[in-house]
Amino acid sequence: MLAAVEAAGYSKPTEIQEQAIPPALQTRDVLGIAQTGTGKTAAFVLPMLTRLERGRARARMPRSLVLEPTRELAAQVAESLVTYGSNHKLNVALLIGGVSFAEQDKKLDRGADILIATPGRLLDHFERGKLMLNGVEILVIDEADRMLDMGFIPDIERIFKLTPFTRQTLFFSATMPPEIKRITDTFLHNPFQIEVSRHNTTAPTITQRLVHTGQEAKEKRAALRNLIAEHGVKNAIIFCNRKRDVSVVQRSLSKHGLDAACIHGDLDQHIRTETLDRFRAGTLKLLVASDVAARGLDIPDVSHIFNYDVPHHAEDYVHRIGRTGRAGKQGAAFTLVTPMDAKNLRAVETLIGKKIEEQSAQGHAPASSSDSTGKQVAPAAEPRRKAGARAKSRTGTIAKSAETIETVETVETVETVETPPSSENPTPVDSKTKKPARPGNGRSGRAKSTAAGETAARGNRRQEKPDGVVYADTEYVPDFLLRPARTAAK
Repeated sequence: MLAAVEAAGYSKPTEIQEQAIPPALQTRDVLGIAQTGTGKTAAFVLPMLTRLERGRARARMPRSLVLEPTRELAAQVAESLVTYGSNHKLNVALLIGGVSFAEQDKKLDRGADILIATPGRLLDHFERGKLMLNGVEILVIDEADRMLDMGFIPDIERIFKLTPFTRQTLFFSATMPPEIKRITDTFLHNPFQIEVSRHNTTAPTITQRLVHTGQEAKEKRAALRNLIAEHGVKNAIIFCNRKRDVSVVQRSLSKHGLDAACIHGDLDQHIRTETLDRFRAGTLKLLVASDVAARGLDIPDVSHIFNYDVPHHAEDYVHRIGRTGRAGKQGAAFTLVTPMDAKNLRAVETLIGKKIEEQSAQGHAPASSSDSTGKQVAPAAEPRRKAGARAKSRTGTIAKSAETIETVETVETVETVETPPSSENPTPVDSKTKKPARPGNGRSGRAKSTAAGETAARGNRRQEKPDGVVYADTEYVPDFLLRPARTAAK
């Protein structure tokens, strides 16, 4: 073991390694809280290899189990085991998604001393009857807070119950939310607790800046390109909250002549691996990624980090910018902020315990849709002009309506001529009360207008008989109204 460590070029352990390795060799449970990039992988790999030097694994019964939240982290741990275990004859099996079940079954059938897996694929093999966990001696949970964010906590609790009670548990996390604390209290037995850095701190070698942009996606992409051009980026990782935005931003950068590729959870595993290898080798300049690349990936010498979106979980900000400024090197992290990100930004600044300085993107004018307080300003003037136009329109409509009403009243004002009753022109009788109708009180009491036979009724045409009596208010008169009235014999 010492020869393998020396061949890897390490001469002095990190703080987490110095404190975690001795109790791990004593088979005690270990609870390690350390900032990302502090060497947690070697802190559990080295004592594990030392304990597994003697003995052999049986088919489908691994002797140790390492759980990782993402495929990339699992593959990285497998590479570390190859480096540190170069002088050991231990079988290592990697169970991750996106790879054929058949090849993984063959490795399990040969017997795996060390099994590295993601929770979902591990339980798939267990439910298919290809794996038994009752022979696990060492259980390692790495990046436990990331497991919580990805919804793996129910799977982790189930895996804990499938492993023997006498196992040794090595539990590592960068943060310690209440849900993680509950699991450690339940499944760890008198753990040796290590905390090598202040909770949720950022490395002092990272320069952090905020860049305010407008809400429109085009403005954000333009601000991102301006920042890349302004700071002479050597290589950079650009983080987005949504997988859809990852593809959109990558296509936009490529369209403007920048060397960019993307990585997110929906891509096939061989594409993700190939893209990461190109970025590590320096043949790829810009890597647009979701939070699948935010934690644990050991990518050396990343000069810049760009947060295209402010992360929804404040802890993710610490892990994102932790991809730069590693091993004492200088790094820079820029975060694009829109007026809608105020709540998430406050959560980030509260978590890291300091205010992030602001910087304007070169060639990017402030958005006219908002002022310094985030309130909408420019759009408000247009509705007022429209409201004034509507008021003016309503005033004109009212004036026209008044003229129309006045005209109608003028037309409807007609002089009526009362005709005195006579034998030739009898007085009309009200059909309901059987009394003489009052002149001008009812429709039957109105006389014919002197103006060319027009009636005084509004819009109604009255039918008259030669005797001048108005019988009805419409052109149609029933026959029974036209019959002569019968009078009682005297």
